[in-house]
Amino acid sequence: MSEDIEKKPALESTNSSFDEDPISTTGEIKHAKQFTKFDKFAKVLKAEIRGVERVPENEKTDASLWSAASMWLAANMVISTFSLGALGVTVFALNFYQCLLIIIFFNFMGTSAVAFYCVFGAKFGLRQMILSNFLVGVAGTKIFAFINLVACIGWGSVNIMASAQLFHIVNNNALPPWAGCLILVICTVLVSFFGYNVIHTYEKFSWIPNLFVFIVIIARMSMSGNFTPGEWATGRTGAGNVLSFGGTIFGFAAGWTTFAADYTTYMPSNTNPYKIFFSVLAGLTTTLIFAMTLGAACATGTLSDPAWADLYNEFSIGGLVYAILVRKSLHGFGEFCCVLLGLSTVANNLPNMYSMALSAQAFSSYFRKIPRIFWTLFGNFVTLAICIPAYYEFAEVMHNFMNLIGYYLSIYIGMSVSEHVIYRKGFKGYNPEDYLDRSKLPIGIAGTIGFCFGLAGVILGMNQTWYQGVLAHEIGDYGGDIGFELGMSFSFVAFNIVRPLEIKYFGR
Repeated sequence: MSEDIEKKPALESTNSSFDEDPISTTGEIKHAKQFTKFDKFAKVLKAEIRGVERVPENEKTDASLWSAASMWLAANMVISTFSLGALGVTVFALNFYQCLLIIIFFNFMGTSAVAFYCVFGAKFGLRQMILSNFLVGVAGTKIFAFINLVACIGWGSVNIMASAQLFHIVNNNALPPWAGCLILVICTVLVSFFGYNVIHTYEKFSWIPNLFVFIVIIARMSMSGNFTPGEWATGRTGAGNVLSFGGTIFGFAAGWTTFAADYTTYMPSNTNPYKIFFSVLAGLTTTLIFAMTLGAACATGTLSDPAWADLYNEFSIGGLVYAILVRKSLHGFGEFCCVLLGLSTVANNLPNMYSMALSAQAFSSYFRKIPRIFWTLFGNFVTLAICIPAYYEFAEVMHNFMNLIGYYLSIYIGMSVSEHVIYRKGFKGYNPEDYLDRSKLPIGIAGTIGFCFGLAGVILGMNQTWYQGVLAHEIGDYGGDIGFELGMSFSFVAFNIVRPLEIKYFGR
């Protein structure tokens, strides 16, 4: 394990407030005095107290590429990733090989953006939402920071619901759903409290028992003889289902985009950017494709075994895993594997709760006065309040939520890549020291207008149970989701029309 990079004497105050303006023009970081005692207590526990302020170069000592890659191995080798793959068969009526192709293509599309933004964290030592001041402007950052707050809590809720199902079904339904949700929230709080270093250490190893359980699932699935490829979905309806499932996959794979840089800020700025990119890409795509493909393969068992279908219909993905591992299978050891896999959610929720706190601090100078740790506790509390009632409609909630996440991420990617490539002309176009100087940052007019037009594109192309866009409606009997494609396209065009005008009249 690398040197304890967050507790060196050079680190003074961290959960600091800037001036009352969203970005300070003086560059001075003032400490929130009311939390001084709390910071001292946190230091005694060796917890990270740094918030959204830039990490100085002398503290960027985490040079491990394995640390950057393994972070995502654990975060995605989890039950919720497995669950998403199963939706291709159980919700979108696609056959296994169609699911496989969609999983591969849309995962690479989403993870490439995450790996790209991880390079920024090492280059500039800035958290993703603070970095967004350069990419979509100050006003645009506020929009995305707020959405990110909601998204992180939503991710946590969806993940916990999948695991709570497993906890509930073992031992004859002895553990009520609310108790399973509470256990997972407490475990997440205990690890996320300590911040960057402890999270990276936990993620380095927590994927190993999860992989073991997935290997057991592969063995039992093979022995069951229930795998069936299914029939190819064709025609306009089949195309619509392919697009909708692909949008769901993209939303999950790209879900880390708006806090990607948070987990490389302690890497030295001279670290080879290509090594960071491909390390993160490998860590992400390997586990995502593996777990989703396994989920799709296992879901085909519901087509050939009525007992499996009944368990899935009653307990959703938890029932399917129980059918594979316990029913006429491994019995007590199978239930142990179910519990182990249920605990995997902690690895996935840690980045959500950590970055949720940073998004809150990026949203407002007043929120920066509240330490990151308090925001983490608050986020977990809200997650618990949401996931218990939503537990009973898991498949529908998961499908709808993943698509909604994909929509806003596509808008963010469309605009921020434009800014980086066209107007910044690569990394040489940034002065990271200006991150506190509002007079040198884009106002965010282009970012705000781009977001609004992107939202219009999403509305035209979204395909949800509660709303179907006019263009989505034309694709097959059940519609086809093209919301993230239209959102990215509309925001890209609008941003690149307005951004030159913003530069011309405001000079930034």
